[in-house]
Amino acid sequence: MTALITRDELVKEIEAGSVIVLDALGGEYYAKAHLPGALALVEADVETKAPQLLPDLDAAIVTYCSNPACANSQFVATKLEQLGYTNVRKYREGIQDWTEAGLPIES
Repeated sequence: MTALITRDELVKEIEAGSVIVLDALGGEYYAKAHLPGALALVEADVETKAPQLLPDLDAAIVTYCSNPACANSQFVATKLEQLGYTNVRKYREGIQDWTEAGLPIES
């Protein structure tokens, strides 16, 4: 199972620019709202897009989707791990938790 990251930890890492954040919802959900600096990467595209988006297999990566009930972030994280990425974590609470905490989003 993919390691988890808390909202507070993620805020610090985004502010420090020390993490690549991946929105596992994609499409219209990503266009409507996503975490600051997040890139869209859905499960179906991981194998083809990850090598270009994420050339460093040891980069700090965090996946998220909507909330704990959404499995997309785990699916993306699992595929990344299978491709050899070594530092993948999941923000299980997702964008719902982020926005409820009053944190900024992009669209």
